[in-house]
Amino acid sequence: MTQSPVRQGALRQYTSVDQSDRRVPINLRQSGPTPVALLISTRVRKSPYWHLSMEAGCWRATVYNRVYHPRGYVRPEDGGAMAEYDALVNHVTLWNVAVERQIQVKGPDAERFVDTVITRSAKRIPAMQAKYVILCNEAGGVLNDPVLLRVAEDEFWFSLADSDIEWWLRGVNTGLKCNVSIGEIDVAPVQIQGPKSEALLVDLFGERVRDIPFYGLMPGKVRGHDVIVSQTGFTGEKGYEIYLRDATLHAEALWHAVLEAGERHNLMVTAPAHHRRIAAGILSWGQDMDQETLPFQCNLGYQVPRAKREDYIGKEALEAARAAIEAGKPPFRNVLVGLVFGGKPVTDYANDFWLVCPADGGEPVGYVTSPWFSPELETNIALAYVPWESRAIGTKLEVRLPGLYHPSESDGPVAAEVVDVPFRPSVNPNSREVVRAKGRDNVE
Repeated sequence: MTQSPVRQGALRQYTSVDQSDRRVPINLRQSGPTPVALLISTRVRKSPYWHLSMEAGCWRATVYNRVYHPRGYVRPEDGGAMAEYDALVNHVTLWNVAVERQIQVKGPDAERFVDTVITRSAKRIPAMQAKYVILCNEAGGVLNDPVLLRVAEDEFWFSLADSDIEWWLRGVNTGLKCNVSIGEIDVAPVQIQGPKSEALLVDLFGERVRDIPFYGLMPGKVRGHDVIVSQTGFTGEKGYEIYLRDATLHAEALWHAVLEAGERHNLMVTAPAHHRRIAAGILSWGQDMDQETLPFQCNLGYQVPRAKREDYIGKEALEAARAAIEAGKPPFRNVLVGLVFGGKPVTDYANDFWLVCPADGGEPVGYVTSPWFSPELETNIALAYVPWESRAIGTKLEVRLPGLYHPSESDGPVAAEVVDVPFRPSVNPNSREVVRAKGRDNVE
């Protein structure tokens, strides 16, 4: 197989980006597109909706949470990911997100256990309510940022981002010895996202859908099968998730019911819209943060409440980090910021962490994690790590683009500027937007 060419010297790891605060540096080798065939095997799980995604025209996939994950339905020659984006912001879309594996914590000590592993207060989450939360390790690094569903007083579901939290939770409880059961359950969600999502859900469940608050939960049935509906999603648009119980048995019933209800609303089956979540400032674990990233580095400081008196894993390290930051001595080198930058529109996933340089040129000092083109803002936008001293809004920088997106069609820098995040207001404001609107930087 012939690989795409890479420029001379492009494969070296850039040591000018200070990653001395990490045990394992981010891989910054610029290899560009390196086409390979994705091997579909029994080592990686196929979700209950996998064959349905294939029927809907999925042509590419990745692996997320050890599950194959559809990442494209519209072919590039037909508009690609930007055509899917248009369906999201103007109509309604159906996503196969069964990769959000559901880890159930159930039992008399469920609340106490969950309170020990999340930074927010589990006690303040009522039954049939969800919250966006983070789990941190002893050093304060973000292990996962799931949506946490409290489906009963004694039962929580962690709707996971891309890391093996079940094993960690089981390990934690060998020490805590809480009276709970911990394990994955046969529940698989789909997302219904876009401005017509509420109308579609009303057709499926009736007018009571309109009463679900943001992060609220509602039990329901689809063709006789039990589901839980939440008003949540990986976009800043109006949207919902439908969590199907016994999903390996009833996936087809739910999927086809949504397709039929969606016909009058111009429904399109699409991949998760990373271009829209970037505009909303929503992070992707493993891409914008990982277990070596502190919440204060990646716009998640509001998830570390000063008011939570109960001990939780990582609290000591996080409080020490907060004190150091307030003293002007952050315990990390790089911080996540928003960037706008030039070049041709970025209309597909980046295959490298593109490098960020000072405005006057020179060696790289940071790297882009999530870039895309915003049609509304008519510019490329990105989340990126830059040195702490370069974080101020208005700071001028450069992004080294591959030739595919550079105006000269050869690798090179384009002008960039640090801007506020989110890049534009959300229809459904995420937790950080709500907190900032109230003039606070932390959850009470």
